Amino acid sequence: MKRKSVLIVAASGAMVLSVALLPGVAADNEPAKAETYKIDSVHSTTVFRIKHSNVSYFWGRFNAISGTVAYSPSAPEATAFDVTIRTDSIDTANPGRDNHLKGPDFFNAKQFPTMTFKSKSAKRTGESKVDVTGDLTIHGVTKEVTIPIVCTGSGKGRGGGALVGFETMFTINRSDYGMKYMVGPLGDDVRVVVAIEAGTGQR
Repeated sequence: MKRKSVLIVAASGAMVLSVALLPGVAADNEPAKAETYKIDSVHSTTVFRIKHSNVSYFWGRFNAISGTVAYSPSAPEATAFDVTIRTDSIDTANPGRDNHLKGPDFFNAKQFPTMTFKSKSAKRTGESKVDVTGDLTIHGVTKEVTIPIVCTGSGKGRGGGALVGFETMFTINRSDYGMKYMVGPLGDDVRVVVAIEAGTGQR
């Protein structure tokens, strides 16, 4: 009986050790925590595409993006985004068109100065890939969306701080968010591409 007891204790110890070495699992069986990164607006990009006159695609961008990202490569289900984009930062390389887009026919930037995405859950879909579900608010309307996100890389900044990058591409209908002006001559489907660089500490 004594020998069996020793074997059981040894096996139990090996099991604990194995669990402790699993990625994303702490020795006390608590999940690994995600690191929080601050979005770098200088090295992040938000662009959109819409069809004009049912003929050609036209691209524009937003120049002001901010927020935070929580991410751990060993615990992708802990990925979280809190992103804010200023609507008055829209840039289509034409001041007259930009002013129209900022006005009440489209984004109404005075009444709705920001667009936001606040994630609620994440699911790993592949190597460095997650589907993130959250609330997308545009023009005062909030819809739950799920967007595919790829971690494009990680490293160190010149100041030694950690850096991580992400990219997503998805499509929304602008009429779902109350922007129905000129649907027809201008497409309802809007493709959105967001590339984010975020960091911790000194970069």
